[in-house]
Amino acid sequence: MLVIPAIDLKDGKCVRLTRGRAEECTVYSDDPVGTAKQWEKMGAELLHVVDLDGALVGEPKNMGSIESIIDSIRVPVEVGGGIRSDEVLEKYLEIGAQRVVLGTRAHQEPAFVRNACRTWRNRIVLGVDVSEGHVAVKGWTSVTREKAVDFAQSFEDYGIAAVIYTDIKRDGTLAGINFDGVEEFAGKVDIPVIASGGAASLNDIIEIKKREKAGIVGVIVGKALYTGDIDLKKAIAIGLGK
Repeated sequence: MLVIPAIDLKDGKCVRLTRGRAEECTVYSDDPVGTAKQWEKMGAELLHVVDLDGALVGEPKNMGSIESIIDSIRVPVEVGGGIRSDEVLEKYLEIGAQRVVLGTRAHQEPAFVRNACRTWRNRIVLGVDVSEGHVAVKGWTSVTREKAVDFAQSFEDYGIAAVIYTDIKRDGTLAGINFDGVEEFAGKVDIPVIASGGAASLNDIIEIKKREKAGIVGVIVGKALYTGDIDLKKAIAIGLGK
């Protein structure tokens, strides 16, 4: 199971939001490249990079910083936040992103995802941001009536590389992963699932590892890395079963 460090970008800085609220923003570094290199040095096999500004306005705002990250490390990078057109999607892949995460546009226009998967096989990730079982979009500012499981299941034959299940009420809170929620979701969706939101300690990594058989292939860790509550090297070792 992959343990995936998150780098969330706002105004070119590494930040963490609490439950996605822009007004609850903590800046942890003004050097995204340095942060990426740190996670690479500690053994990360994949980085999850999000343009928070882009997610809110619907177009890239930190692409320059993301390109600098990609150019500075050898670790594959998946990028999300504000990717809502063919041009932006292709640009991220052209500058070296391994995968792109589609959320809001996937909800608005599933055909966009199908076409992307046909063109960029195994490089499209579905972002399912969840609030009490329902899909949230537009940088988590709008919660739809659609159930997260139903939404994800509708993409099962598209060729999606993975689904990122983010419990937005836990994200950035250090409250612990919603183990039962993500396990139930993964058990009903025939696409590899990456858990996100709430990881607070190595015990969380141990516990989510136990749910691997449900189809959970990775866990994204953010705030707990920056606060020191999770040691990335130890978390990666747990994920690998060492």
